[in-house]
Amino acid sequence: MKKNLLSILILALLVVNLIMTGIMMFSVLNQSRKTASLVGKIAQAVDLELSTTEAEEDATVSMGDTAVYVLSEKLTIPLAKGEDEKDHYFIVSVSLSMNMKDKDYKTYGTDEAMTEKEGLIRAEIISVIGQYTLDECRANVDAIRQEILERLQTMYGSKFIFNVSFSDTVFS
Repeated sequence: MKKNLLSILILALLVVNLIMTGIMMFSVLNQSRKTASLVGKIAQAVDLELSTTEAEEDATVSMGDTAVYVLSEKLTIPLAKGEDEKDHYFIVSVSLSMNMKDKDYKTYGTDEAMTEKEGLIRAEIISVIGQYTLDECRANVDAIRQEILERLQTMYGSKFIFNVSFSDTVFS
């Protein structure tokens, strides 16, 4: 009789263990799906960055074929107000790297042509940077440069400008 009672107790514990394992599996499986989704999104973002980096490496321009146009004055750009509701500014010198072998360089890339369009270039840079807050600007400088590059390439309808560089940056 005691052996039967012990067998029933073991069977009951086995059933409870099975039920608890099933509950744990469903709760862990749900969290595992969320984690897998997050990892997938991160991997997708990394792949996008890697693909743009590879594209940039394919379109490498030698130093001999690179012309640099430096905007004549530093830009003092008012940033969007952040949580502190204070006025902040981004002071920066901007340089544009141009491919002298590109077919549009002779039309748009000469010093005279760039000087004529400097006002438009400044307006594009200010409109891109001005939409960011101080914290966003500090955290996303590379993304901002890339966005400026894309806007300038769209403005000119050409990819003869292949890089935007910031120097003498000051956040205030």
